[in-house]
Amino acid sequence: MLLAAAILTGAGQVLLKHLSSGNGIDTTAAIWFQAGRMPAWRTLGSAVLSIFDVAMGASMGREGAPKQAGAVFANVFADAGRLSDEQRSLLVACGAGAGMGAAYGVPLGGALFSLEVMRGKLALRFVLPALLTSLIATGVSWIALPNTPTYIIPPFPLSASGVVWAIVAAPFFAFASILYIRLVRWADRGKPRGWQRFIAPVIVLGLLGVASSRFPEILGNGKDVSQLLFTDEVRLPLVLALLLLKPLATILCMRSGVPGGLFTPSLTFGALLGAALGYAWSALWPGVPLGYFALLGAGAVLSATTQGPISAVVLMLELTGRDRSFILPLLLVAALSTLIARSVEPRSIYDARLSDHQIESRQKMREQEPNEIGIPQ
Repeated sequence: MLLAAAILTGAGQVLLKHLSSGNGIDTTAAIWFQAGRMPAWRTLGSAVLSIFDVAMGASMGREGAPKQAGAVFANVFADAGRLSDEQRSLLVACGAGAGMGAAYGVPLGGALFSLEVMRGKLALRFVLPALLTSLIATGVSWIALPNTPTYIIPPFPLSASGVVWAIVAAPFFAFASILYIRLVRWADRGKPRGWQRFIAPVIVLGLLGVASSRFPEILGNGKDVSQLLFTDEVRLPLVLALLLLKPLATILCMRSGVPGGLFTPSLTFGALLGAALGYAWSALWPGVPLGYFALLGAGAVLSATTQGPISAVVLMLELTGRDRSFILPLLLVAALSTLIARSVEPRSIYDARLSDHQIESRQKMREQEPNEIGIPQ
């Protein structure tokens, strides 16, 4: 299966290169610097390719395809409605978030993701379009997909140990997220070109196949691993091994040109780190279920790597179907981790392709946008 994925990736990348001139454009970069305009056929082709690669075992997330498809269809509707550039960029961000919401069954999280992560601004005038697009997309998806939580977890009781751990562990999650973001940037900048598009996926996915004979958990986007971590079904030796191997597999897949998302792999990386830190903490202050630490770690790394703490917290609530059992320590660790990470690394995993000049330009654009009453910020 992995060999088939490697051949499909190489052939697909070459074919996509011929579908449109120039280089492909990232969704985030398109929203900020191209008013959301993206090469439609190349973007949709990459989305379809990512579906097959993830299904065959590549260590990438499955949100890449619906996010790209949502952005492309938003562009079609923007052309039909002759929208302005500002309206188009907002609609494309909403389309990407709607794809996310439909894929994971998270209508509110998808709306917040489109604004906080993709559009980079939680403004009141943007909220209604984001909510409507995400709610409609998720509602339609529930016709064919089950309306059930992605992760089934037990009710975790609030404890002083968990709250203190959230404060102590936040810097670990922050700096792990910074390293992860920079590895994503390294992988994106080094994607293969020319004939290397055929060779790189074969080498990387071949190595992944060899490693999976000993650690089959490294295959796929990591959803099953996270589920086992949340219910405390992974022992410490395997946690430590996967803490190294799983993010390494994702980064190398990305480096070799395998398309896909980073949402679930980032969540799984956080769950693994949370579980590892939880084992150490339990030796000092026992009594908290290990799955609790994994859940908080998933939310912390997801928040810091996307630099979207509000959307990350809501997504964790919707993904688990829980509302109050872990909300206090989750808010605490997500806020602290994101604050520390953002003070060191201005990028997220979704804008890792942006250059330093583009990051500075985006920040200036944010500052120049009017607020709700039309006064420059």
